[in-house]
Amino acid sequence: MSAEEKKLTDLSELGEFGLIDELTKDFKNIHSESVLGVGDDAAVIKPDHGKVMLVSKDLLIENIHFDMVYTPLKHLGYKSVVVNVSDIVAMNGTPKQILVGLGVSSKYSAEAIQELYSGIRKACQHYQLDLIGGDTTTSPAGLFISITIIGEAEAEKVVYRSGASANDLVCVSGDLGAAYMGLLILEREKSEFLANPNMQPDLSEKEYLLERQLKPEARGDITKLLGELGIQPTSMIDISDGLASEILHLCKASNTGVALYEDKIPIDQLTYDTAKELGIVPTVAALNGGEDYELLFTVRQTDFEKVKNLKGVSVIGYMTDRQEGENLVTVDNQLLPITAQGWDALKRKPQMPSSDAS
Repeated sequence: MSAEEKKLTDLSELGEFGLIDELTKDFKNIHSESVLGVGDDAAVIKPDHGKVMLVSKDLLIENIHFDMVYTPLKHLGYKSVVVNVSDIVAMNGTPKQILVGLGVSSKYSAEAIQELYSGIRKACQHYQLDLIGGDTTTSPAGLFISITIIGEAEAEKVVYRSGASANDLVCVSGDLGAAYMGLLILEREKSEFLANPNMQPDLSEKEYLLERQLKPEARGDITKLLGELGIQPTSMIDISDGLASEILHLCKASNTGVALYEDKIPIDQLTYDTAKELGIVPTVAALNGGEDYELLFTVRQTDFEKVKNLKGVSVIGYMTDRQEGENLVTVDNQLLPITAQGWDALKRKPQMPSSDAS
């Protein structure tokens, strides 16, 4: 029998505990705080004295948050960890441990779930995380991934959404809109494949956009750099639902308004060109696309000299008094109210723009 014809292992052959043993056997704890991980009724964590614990959770559901037609399982496992790491980083914390919950339908083999876990393990290695537990159960349809992440931070260095004041500078890491463009390219190729299964996807020269969608990275490098420069953000959030949505969260929590400058929003050239190709205004993609997992944060005016030339960080506006509202200053100096049109998990999924949108 050839390697291609090798029989896949039905999950029922391993059973829940056999599967867990197979999935977790190669994970080793690296943090002294992780006293006990997988193997008992609960994990045991001993936080460092003087630090606070940060906890977050994300739930990813097949056909809601990801599409298996174009999502490699290894990438999905990696991304499912990254979206949680990003939440801890956005609080100016250090991620330490994760717990993984899976709901798996019978269409998935043991080898498929092992491939998913290979991505989870790679993310744990990259971000120095301990896998300390979780749960696996049967799903009536599709794949459900629930990850809980635990991190820590010095109490006085935790950054909340609520700390910004009028005149604070608004900064963002990296560039925006690329993940959304990657999603639209994948959706376009999926539609063409369903219409003609013999076609070959045309993904040439779009690698950056696809990577931003399928294998994003959390920006702990930015918080580390800010710390080294003695910059304590006054507020911070990660950009999972789009720049517009996230800046409104900061304004609401901090009771401020904001002025964002359209020409200061960082957009990669490939993102810009692809948006034009798809008939989308690049600024709209940056404001509402989401899944960039960059950091949006505010700093005091006195930190301007430190951040103005900081590689990987753009100053894109400033906070205002609440009564001035939340506005985008366009390239022709017009004020447009900022509205959130990004992802909302409880709203009906929007239709993807067609490739010939105009």
